Amino acid sequence: MDIMNIIVCVLLFSGLFFLTGGAVGILRFPDFYSRLHPAGKLDTLGSFLAMTAFALFNLHHFSLGALLTSLKILLIVVFIFLASPTATHGIVDAGVRAGLAPWTKGEKRR
Repeated sequence: MDIMNIIVCVLLFSGLFFLTGGAVGILRFPDFYSRLHPAGKLDTLGSFLAMTAFALFNLHHFSLGALLTSLKILLIVVFIFLASPTATHGIVDAGVRAGLAPWTKGEKRR
C-alpha cells in the first residue's frame, strides 16, 4: 500500500466517524434545536473528509480529466461548507418564528 491509499483510508474512516456521530446526535439529543447542532456541524465535517478522500483517490491515475473531476468534487465541498450552516440557521429561525420552545431539564423527552 502506498502513502496515498493510507491517507485516503484515514480520511474516509474519519469522515465515517463524524457522520456516524452526527447521526447518533440527531437521534439522541432531546429537542429540535439541539438536534440541529450535530446535523450542521458533524455532517459538514464528515462530508468534507469523505469528499476530500474521494478527490485524492481520483488523482491516483493523474490526468487532466482526473484533475478536473477532483476540482469539481472540491467545489461540492465548498458548496456544502456554505450551504449547510446557512440551511441550519434558516431551520432554527423557522422554529423560533413558529414558537417552538427549547427543551428544559425538567421536561420529559418525546
